[in-house]
Amino acid sequence: MTRFHAIVASTALMVALTNNRSDVAHGLAEKARFRGKEGARRLALATQADTSQTMVFPGADWDELSPESVGVDSQKLTVALDYLGANTGRDGLAKVIVVRNGYLIWHGQQADQMQGVWSITKSFTNAVLGILYDDGVASLDTLAYPYAPTLRQHYATVTLRHFATMTSGYRAVGDDDVSYGQSATPFYPAAPLFAPPGSAFAYWDSAANEYAYVLSQIAREPLERVFERRIATFIGMSRDSWRWDNYGRVDGIVVNGGAGNQAMMSISAKQLGRFGHLFLNRGRWNGRQVLSEWWVDQSMALQVPTAIPLGSCKVSDFDGRGIFGLLAWWTNGILPEVRYGANCTAYVASAQRHWPDAPIGTRALIGYNNNRMFVIPEWRMVVVRLGLDQQDGAVPEEVYNNFLEKIGDAITSE
Repeated sequence: MTRFHAIVASTALMVALTNNRSDVAHGLAEKARFRGKEGARRLALATQADTSQTMVFPGADWDELSPESVGVDSQKLTVALDYLGANTGRDGLAKVIVVRNGYLIWHGQQADQMQGVWSITKSFTNAVLGILYDDGVASLDTLAYPYAPTLRQHYATVTLRHFATMTSGYRAVGDDDVSYGQSATPFYPAAPLFAPPGSAFAYWDSAANEYAYVLSQIAREPLERVFERRIATFIGMSRDSWRWDNYGRVDGIVVNGGAGNQAMMSISAKQLGRFGHLFLNRGRWNGRQVLSEWWVDQSMALQVPTAIPLGSCKVSDFDGRGIFGLLAWWTNGILPEVRYGANCTAYVASAQRHWPDAPIGTRALIGYNNNRMFVIPEWRMVVVRLGLDQQDGAVPEEVYNNFLEKIGDAITSE
């Protein structure tokens, strides 16, 4: 990439960061997709995002209601869930929950069972920066190297924003050319994947682990302690219901896994649903503002524009351009027209949303092994599906889109 193109790409990123609600305007143009009485009903529902009127919050356990009690047709909900179960791996619906208005309206038999959630771990890492931001200790524009001096040689201009948007270009000693940052030594910086920071997107696990190290140095304590004290306690996540593995002490402080590729968060579907419910309610939990609305909005807003290139598509083909928020929320933004297939082969596709038949506000956390959580403000809903069945094949986004469309068909009232 020439220096000129790098500067242009970096500028495009900053424009997107300051105008991350532009996809709402695009959504108005999509009204033509909604046809007939059913289309009019769904369009009306898509404009309702106020979660304050009928929302409840779980105590020690989720309160359970029938789907009909919260305006969901149980038979059509069953159709949607059966479709998902038939198109996922061997774990099926065992660790699935569906929550609307804060009520549990469906759950699988193993919804209380803890398991690793891989890259969903990244969202817990980033939530800790939200606490540090709310406390005035750090911001997205805080430089990283003062807290990690080894970054100074190659990454002196990298900010926490770059780490949070996977645009830092960070590469660790031990990262190879066949995987997206799977080094066993993620805290030892190597020459960058690209420069300057912000000029490309590369989904890179070593970068997320280094991010966790930097945040630990800023907080001066392990991330799990901050999370437990400032978030988990207030949303009812008891200490025995989750576990955040770590790399041991690094420069005097235990560093929890930031990426989830090695040291990860283990949690059940019901407990992960609490985390989603917190974000559904813009950081508020039963009258307490646990995370600021601003931080939650930033986390779930589009942060990476389509205009920048992939930083290393032969090694990391996870494409967040046009759909990636802060680590690691995926939005229902517009996919880029130029995409990449096997061996970094470029092809042109029609511009469409990540999940075209779901509400524009749909957001997701995604982890290896077909782990997924959807937060859907327009429907006041959280849906979690956990599994350990990637060996049966990765569930395509088309399946999730069709599932969400069927969920929408089941909603009978606002």
